[in-house]
Amino acid sequence: MSILLVNTPTIEGKPISEVLGLVRGSTIRARHLGKDIIAGLRNVVGGEIKEYSEMLEEAREQALGRMKKEAEDLGADAVVNIRLTTSQIAAGSAEIVAYGTAVKLKK
Repeated sequence: MSILLVNTPTIEGKPISEVLGLVRGSTIRARHLGKDIIAGLRNVVGGEIKEYSEMLEEAREQALGRMKKEAEDLGADAVVNIRLTTSQIAAGSAEIVAYGTAVKLKK
C-alpha cells in the first residue's frame, strides 16, 4: 500500500472522506565520536558539516517512516499537514519528530 505524504492541509483533486487522527514517528540520535572529530576539523576551516547533515537526514527519514507505518496501521490513504520538529534531549543528542493527520481519501 502506498500512502501519500504531503505537508499541505488538503490534496488537490483528492477530497478527504475521513480523518483518522494524529500520527507520529520519532527517533533520538546521538553524535558519534568519530564523526565529532571530523566535524570539529570542518568547523575550524568552515563549510558544511556533512557528517551531521547526513545524520539528520537519516533521522528525518526514520521518523517519517515510523509515522507512515502508524498511518498504514490505521488504514490511511494519506497523511496531510506533515510537520517535522527537533529538540535537544541531552548534551549531544536530539529527537526528531514527524507528525501529521492520517486520512482516507474519496475513491
